[in-house]
Amino acid sequence: MLHRYALQAHGLVSVSNAVLADTIWIDLLEPTPEEERAVEAQCGIDVPTREEMREIESSNRLYEEDGGVYLTSTIVTKLDTDLPQNSQVTFILKDGRLITNRYTDPLPFRRYISYAERHGPTCNSGPAVLAGLLEAIINRVADVIERVSADLDAISAEVFTRPTRRRRGGPRDFRAVLERVGQSGELIAKTRESLVSLGRALTFLQQATSVNLSNEVRARFRTQARDVVAMSDHASFLGNNVSFILDATLGMINIDQNNILKIFSVVTVFLLPPSVIGAIYGMNFDHIPWAHESWGFMGALGLMVGSAVLPYLIFKRRGWL
Repeated sequence: MLHRYALQAHGLVSVSNAVLADTIWIDLLEPTPEEERAVEAQCGIDVPTREEMREIESSNRLYEEDGGVYLTSTIVTKLDTDLPQNSQVTFILKDGRLITNRYTDPLPFRRYISYAERHGPTCNSGPAVLAGLLEAIINRVADVIERVSADLDAISAEVFTRPTRRRRGGPRDFRAVLERVGQSGELIAKTRESLVSLGRALTFLQQATSVNLSNEVRARFRTQARDVVAMSDHASFLGNNVSFILDATLGMINIDQNNILKIFSVVTVFLLPPSVIGAIYGMNFDHIPWAHESWGFMGALGLMVGSAVLPYLIFKRRGWL
């Protein structure tokens, strides 16, 4: 799908047959080979293929060619689902025009398109449109980091709160806790990958010699670069927090399992002496103490109860229970 955007009085407008000189932004969304060739011939560029966009080498993602700047960044998408994904988006700046090539439709692009339709002065050139898109992407990443931070705080409170102080509702479901920790860890890992990619792209863009940037746009790129560094540090902190909460959750699971085994062991110790006494009085011998006494049965029961209570009192006194 090919969209061309031209600047009008109130903002960017999608036009089907705009003159190239009036076109500020050309957006390729899951383009067909014919659409790619048409844009390449019209703008004099080489649009990277989907396989080339996935390359991890800096030389294949960030480069200057024929007076244009090529930036391929990783954008985290599907953030509102259980399976977030990272997709690659290519930004090409040439002759004051922005060309984007993408195979996904992330929320920041839709938000920026809606914003640009009403704010013409902030998107009057290709670099300005690129700055606006990067701002929308960075703001989306910031929202994700805030959400992960809040989720980790809630998980931490659930893991470290004493069971007696929690709301009634049965034992803690550590399986659900592990699932939430895993989702937060996956999300923050993909977010860090996206931030690293954006940081490299911003650094390369400010050093590029093939594009002329106004002072205002260059200042926006510098601000974005600082924001990316700050969010990368915060994402690293959250990654460490995820590891800590994961270790703590596994430790709590081990404690609960040990408590269960402890209960079984204590019950076994309590019932072992009565079982021995019952086994003795169940033997088929004629000469068994108290066997022919009128109080023999009650005496045997009392002896069994006493043999169970005595270990309990000893364990209680030593603080083992």
